[in-house]
Amino acid sequence: MTKLKMTPSEALVETLVAEGVDTVFGIVGSAYMDALDLFPAAGIRFVPVAHEQAACHAADGLARVTGRPQVCIAQNGPGAANFVSALTAAYWAHSPVVAIAPETGSMGMGTGGFQELDQMAMFEKQTVFQVRVTAPPRMAELTRRCFYMAKLENGPTHLNIPRDFFYGTCEDEIYKTLEISVGSGDRTALDEAARLLSKARYPVILSGGGVSQGNALDPVIALAEYLTAPVVNSYLHNDTFPGDHSLACGPIGYCGSKAAMRVIKKADVVLALGCRLGPFGTLPQYDMDYWPEQARIIQVDANPRVLGLSRRVDVASQADARAYAQDLLAWIKTLDPDRQPDLSRLADVEKEREKWETELERWSASSETPMHPRRFLRELTRAMPKGSIVTTDIGNNSSMCNAYLKFSGIRQHLSALSWGNCGFAYGAAMGAKLGCPDVPVFAFQGDGAYGISGIAEVMTAVRENIPVIAVVANNFEWGAEKKNQIDYYDNRFVGSNLPDNPDFAKLAQDMGAKGYKVTDHRDVADVVQDAVASKKPCVINAVIQGGEAVLAEPFRRDALKKPVRYLDKYLHLNG
Repeated sequence: MTKLKMTPSEALVETLVAEGVDTVFGIVGSAYMDALDLFPAAGIRFVPVAHEQAACHAADGLARVTGRPQVCIAQNGPGAANFVSALTAAYWAHSPVVAIAPETGSMGMGTGGFQELDQMAMFEKQTVFQVRVTAPPRMAELTRRCFYMAKLENGPTHLNIPRDFFYGTCEDEIYKTLEISVGSGDRTALDEAARLLSKARYPVILSGGGVSQGNALDPVIALAEYLTAPVVNSYLHNDTFPGDHSLACGPIGYCGSKAAMRVIKKADVVLALGCRLGPFGTLPQYDMDYWPEQARIIQVDANPRVLGLSRRVDVASQADARAYAQDLLAWIKTLDPDRQPDLSRLADVEKEREKWETELERWSASSETPMHPRRFLRELTRAMPKGSIVTTDIGNNSSMCNAYLKFSGIRQHLSALSWGNCGFAYGAAMGAKLGCPDVPVFAFQGDGAYGISGIAEVMTAVRENIPVIAVVANNFEWGAEKKNQIDYYDNRFVGSNLPDNPDFAKLAQDMGAKGYKVTDHRDVADVVQDAVASKKPCVINAVIQGGEAVLAEPFRRDALKKPVRYLDKYLHLNG
């Protein structure tokens, strides 16, 4: 390939194009303006957001629905610093986000100049790879490296560029990075797993995020059906097995499915496929310590660092979920060619599903106004068109979604996961909508989280014509924290009430979006239908009950204890 004369800015932009990037999220800044000027001619759409955190979440959302690395860019210093929390969310979601962060000029480093910050240290712990461009002629090379590592390790990378390195002249070649697969892993481990599963009395598949990321749904369905193995979703990955399948049990983890928890408790062999077995996602729930401590555990993940990290496992494989499931099924068929469906296990799964659905319906039966959150969630999830993408934030109501959201395919449930940062859902929804323009995209947030990011980014969605449907569970409180204060602190509410919330629907209308205020569960379906049909940015202000009315698990049973107090009075205020 012939090297061509170009500027470093051209080398950067041409490399983005070679990697298939057609959208970049950020806020305009002088540090990278020379490259930004080239975006239109290169066919790259620049989406200016209200806050850089939303830009990074949007790149994350776009990466999750497309499966390809996506890009956000910021002004050096404070702009780049605003990426930190969102990039950490991408890190724990194994999402291939390439964060481009210009920095202070190379000749001014260490002098305390305008907007100077040590950005390499700032991103060190929440990226799979980071690099500083050390000379302008290396721009294309190091940009490529960030894309390659984002794909190879399935996580975010950080490209740090001294702002004067966008200028000058270099000779370079532009080409796309390689695609690398780890395949189905070690053959001995695969054979051991096949033998364990073929002989298991009650095998259960724990379907993790790697199934969605690895496009592995079809072989997982085939594997489950051949084994008659019930399938439970890992925490907040409700899209990793079809919710209407006869072997589907729903998600384990906080506010998840009791059916899934009771089923996995019975397992003598668990195949944790594309799953890191994160500690928060396997904690006891509903007073159920459901993890099968005596079961044999087979763990499969593309990242070998998580194998056996938080749980003892018996067989471990570094493998792609799709390739592993395909080869595992083929080997089990060789070992057990005449296997027939286990009708008693199918009946047991159906019994557990019906038992849980009956209990969930009872919890969700309230007809009060304002709506009980569970009644609202039942009506909302029933009204969402099949195939919709839903991004969920953090908090009690977002967590309660875990019991109600069911999906038909992969890359439909995007959540904040174990990083748990408020303000994730709306930015991620914008990115998801740009990646899947013909699919309804809902951003579900509580009123507290919506105040962090959603309100301001509605302006972005209106200006950029990104028809996201925001659903605000408005209980006028920080619900998870208030629940903690109810459960642990004798109803002493400090900082958890939000009594002065505006009408989010009216506010949305003032910004040019469609707004709906809903207080009665009977209106939810019509509102959702109208919002989807409008093909405009919409905000549904759902006024719901909070406080003691909410039937929810203690939010941090693993982290909080009943307080001990020795003083009757606070001495500094009472002499």
